[in-house]
Amino acid sequence: MGILDRFSLLGKTALVTGAGRGLGQGMALALAEAGADIAIAELDLPAAEETAAMVRERGRRALPFKSDVTDFEAVQAMFKSVIEEWKRLDILVNNAGYAQPLSALEMSVPDWDRMLAVDLKGVFLCCKAVAPHMIQQGGGKIINIASMSSFHVNRDADYCHYNAAKAGVVMLTKSLAVEWARHKIYVNSISPGYFRTPGNAARSDNPAIRAIRVDQGVIKRYGQAYEDLGGTVVYLASDASNFTTGCNLVVDGGYSL
Repeated sequence: MGILDRFSLLGKTALVTGAGRGLGQGMALALAEAGADIAIAELDLPAAEETAAMVRERGRRALPFKSDVTDFEAVQAMFKSVIEEWKRLDILVNNAGYAQPLSALEMSVPDWDRMLAVDLKGVFLCCKAVAPHMIQQGGGKIINIASMSSFHVNRDADYCHYNAAKAGVVMLTKSLAVEWARHKIYVNSISPGYFRTPGNAARSDNPAIRAIRVDQGVIKRYGQAYEDLGGTVVYLASDASNFTTGCNLVVDGGYSL
């Protein structure tokens, strides 16, 4: 097998949470172009269906789901449906999450609980739900989307709950990598830096925010979902990364330097 062949995902199936837009959509399309069939999990079903249509345009099968990653029964039902339809699931990308600027003094306890539920607990629940299937089929790839904020405190606003959740994702990734290595389940994380998406465009384009997020960086631009994360997620999903587990790949344009 040649080196480029090791990056191929032909015959593989993947599920990407939060893939109706933004980073999740970009990564889902990259995985599809590498050959994988894609299941899309979203709270917003029309958004999931839009991504599914884009996956099908690339010649791959797609399954859109309306699902809440904080609801374990719903998560289990979603994975069961994928397995019943495709007989296996090779790749899970835990991307669903959100960011909400709030100072520690201003945030309510429900604000804290909701952030940790979506951005950390949801990752754990999806990993827990898929692992038995991957063990039964002989292995798989899990890719958790953390953030540069897991080790770097954002300076344009206060995000202590988000930062704590993403730091938890990184350590959860390392812990599961150790637990599940014997099952040939490879668990890694990606920590994106500042990316411009349709959902954050207004804030990202604010000159004061741009002065912090772009002008203080190294490459001097925002990341783009498909162009700048596609290669990373395909690598971690493919056989090219079969000696990589428990790794947190930072894709931040050198910002944290």
